Amino acid sequence: MPKVTASETIDGVWIVEPTIHGDQRGLFIETYRREWFPNGREMLQGNRSNKQKGALVGLHYHMHQADYWYAPVGTIRVVLHDLREGGPTNGATQMLEISGENHKGVYIPPGVAHGFSALTDVVMTYLVDGYYNPADELGVAWNDPVIGADWGVAEPIMSERDRTNPMRADIPEGRRPYWPMRT
Repeated sequence: MPKVTASETIDGVWIVEPTIHGDQRGLFIETYRREWFPNGREMLQGNRSNKQKGALVGLHYHMHQADYWYAPVGTIRVVLHDLREGGPTNGATQMLEISGENHKGVYIPPGVAHGFSALTDVVMTYLVDGYYNPADELGVAWNDPVIGADWGVAEPIMSERDRTNPMRADIPEGRRPYWPMRT
């Protein structure tokens, strides 16, 4: 049975430390089960992201979609920031590393900004509980001092979109998550 714990920093975030089964042939790891996450919905789409060391993705957030991240190869530093105004952990930032060595996974509810930096070359898989919807692909500045993220990379390799996301204070009305949101 895996160890599934609620984040002490951000409400609705869950950290999974799966049970690892192995022998001379290799490993077997159950990386995701819907039942591990109270109030979570069924995941509908699976995605894979390969990034080179030094890449930085985010910070992204969704009003309606939850994510589940797992990195079977390499190491990423995950940065989470609660944008849900009026919520019990609004403004909290959490950082953790997930990797092909520690096998951790992280469940991220709607309204929590999320990003990662590749500390090594990495393969990350992620499941989402909604089909891709460009209207629900939102972002906040990766380097916002209010968020205070330590990405662990000196010169990040980034997309233009991620370089130009607004500061948290400049997120326009209608694109701000409010509490309560479905977690």
